[in-house]
Amino acid sequence: MKKILVIGAGFLQSFLIKRAKEIGYYTIAIDKKPNSIGFKYSDESEVIDIIDQKACLEYALHHEVDGVITAATDYGVLTAAYIAKKMKLPGLDYESAKIIKNKYMVRSLLYEKRVDDVSQYYEVKNLSTINEIINKIKFPVMVKPSDGSGSKAVKKVESMTTLYETSKRAIKHSLIGKALIEDFICGKEYGVESFVYNGKVYVLGVIDKNMTPPPIHAELGHSMPSQLSPENQDKVEEVIKKAIKALGINFGAVNMDVLITKDNRVNIIDVGARMGGNLIGSHVIPIGLNFDYLGVLAKTAVGDPIELKIQASNKVIVTKLLSLTPGTVEELPNFAKIKEKCKVEIHSHLKIGDTIKEYKNNLDGWGYVIAVTDNHKDAHKKTDKALKMIDEKIIRKQEV
Repeated sequence: MKKILVIGAGFLQSFLIKRAKEIGYYTIAIDKKPNSIGFKYSDESEVIDIIDQKACLEYALHHEVDGVITAATDYGVLTAAYIAKKMKLPGLDYESAKIIKNKYMVRSLLYEKRVDDVSQYYEVKNLSTINEIINKIKFPVMVKPSDGSGSKAVKKVESMTTLYETSKRAIKHSLIGKALIEDFICGKEYGVESFVYNGKVYVLGVIDKNMTPPPIHAELGHSMPSQLSPENQDKVEEVIKKAIKALGINFGAVNMDVLITKDNRVNIIDVGARMGGNLIGSHVIPIGLNFDYLGVLAKTAVGDPIELKIQASNKVIVTKLLSLTPGTVEELPNFAKIKEKCKVEIHSHLKIGDTIKEYKNNLDGWGYVIAVTDNHKDAHKKTDKALKMIDEKIIRKQEV
């Protein structure tokens, strides 16, 4: 039995862990959190910080794993690529992984290769470096941690008044202590999931996004198939393939976010060399394409052959994050009743005593609602109804 090491064992990684085990692999999971839900489903597990590449490699060598993979988290990409390189396993090129983890390096390469139209981009590590470029900046701009994920500390900045404070916050949330300042592009945001195998890029699908209003720009949910025009979907596919080639992504899942302007220009705003989070890799793509995406990812990670049968299903899938009214939870709703009444699937990690914060990024969400129907209108109606019922039925502690 082949052994596969999954880097990260949180909720979003748990689907990959379960699927790898189902198709016959001895599944090993690591995460720095002792109570990671993925540990429940793996054959073996260990508490290790997934950012610690050397510790993870030592563990992988000790267990003589046949493959290594991460899912839905940017923090595991470098470590997975590092282990694959050292153990000569299938995986993303390590040098490419280092580039992709740094948003400034990504932006530089995309500009150099003329992949899209973003031309203003600066990397800053303190207020002094901001002062050096202040006369060059054309507002509005978007500020984000250079190595962040999940829309954390990402914010639109309209003027100098808030640039320093926003940049300081982004730097604080960066492991490498740097922030990226780049063009703010006005447009509609979409997700794109791709897969690279044997030198060929497969654009699996364009995914519609539901976003918070400015200035937060955080994800609230996703749906597939996209309602984008076929012409614009072709444009997106062309840009994505150029980007993957420019960045040297040679293997596995690729998740990107793009903005499409009113004049139909496609601009890349984020790149992840792993399957999409927020149920994109675990639910949206598998259901939207009737495709065993998780099984394919696991098989390629250990070097087993795959059969790519990708075709759009006749189902619409809509997901919504549990973005809830702030407060401390005193009593939970009856999720089973809501699930039955609204005909949806609900994944919630909300517990009594949890404090719900104002929703500013997807890390502030408490789970997901999923609807699979024959049309977009019905699916959105069901998820919206379920989300509203969940929020209304939560009893919160009264402020004294």
